[in-house]
Amino acid sequence: MIETLAWINAPCSLPNAAAAEAARQRQNQLTKPYGSLGRLEEMAIALAGMQNTATPSPDPIQVLQFLSDHGAVAEDISAFPQIVTLQMLRNMSNGGAPVTVMARALNVRIEITNVGTVSDAGELPNVRNERLGDGTGNIAREPAMNERQLIDGLNLGRAAVERALATGAKLLICGEMGIGSTTSATALACALLGESAESLVGPGTGLNATGVARKTRVIDAALALHAAPNTPPLELLRRLAGFDIVATVGAFLTAAQHGLPIIVDGFIMSSAALAAVQLQPQVREWMLFATASAEPGHQRMMTALNAKPYLNFGLRLGEATGALAVVPLLRLACELHQHTATFAEAGVSQE
Repeated sequence: MIETLAWINAPCSLPNAAAAEAARQRQNQLTKPYGSLGRLEEMAIALAGMQNTATPSPDPIQVLQFLSDHGAVAEDISAFPQIVTLQMLRNMSNGGAPVTVMARALNVRIEITNVGTVSDAGELPNVRNERLGDGTGNIAREPAMNERQLIDGLNLGRAAVERALATGAKLLICGEMGIGSTTSATALACALLGESAESLVGPGTGLNATGVARKTRVIDAALALHAAPNTPPLELLRRLAGFDIVATVGAFLTAAQHGLPIIVDGFIMSSAALAAVQLQPQVREWMLFATASAEPGHQRMMTALNAKPYLNFGLRLGEATGALAVVPLLRLACELHQHTATFAEAGVSQE
């Protein structure tokens, strides 16, 4: 379809099944009842296979935070005005947003990129300015973006992962922020899954019942306009996604091609995961899922991805906060895997 996107068809790496099995066998020899650490054991085993090592570790971790505006805000689908995207960009630049607070507390690297706010914030400390446009089009009335913006957005995500790999990243987290983003994500997920808006739509940042009904109508209109049967996933991205989602799809594809494990955040990042997996099914092999979103449609996406999130804390912020909340558990899982004594080492009877 698009010559400059030939890279998205490059094969993905595959986790090492033998390394995962060796990790499983080690877990069975540690001084604890069989399976007693539950999903902490699963975490260590999964990372061992992805990293092809007996000593898995999530660190260094790279967060890629993409911010953009969504044209559907013109249809009054958000509880917050569009200017909040730009204000939150400045807040992140100054380190005062939840994601930057969490990244700092966890000693996790974060790269913040403006991929398309309506207004150009200019140069801000700690922010890359790579705007693809003045926000996306209003998907209820026009495509979200043109082909050039789609190409540039996917390549932007690819380049961000390549930078992370060049500095030694061993785990990828992507996050987003942008008023109207749940509308774009819901429309995209509906189109990818063949679902109606009513089955997936939720309150986003806090809409009341009237607002949810209006959001449903807007997404229905977008689906009627853009989501004809058999529309390819790339074209659905162009017509329905946000710049933040498109950049994330590029990042997820690149991570899987290079064998970089991914922690998928909540609702919006799961829509990007769906798109990436439809483009390249083996991308799914590199994904761990952080949190069950409070958005009603998230469970449907998790079912489609055969995913079971680690946490269910009622989170609905996005911004990679759910994925970052899992980081301490991943670190503990790896420490336990590597440093817990085996029965033989401790002289403890298994009988």
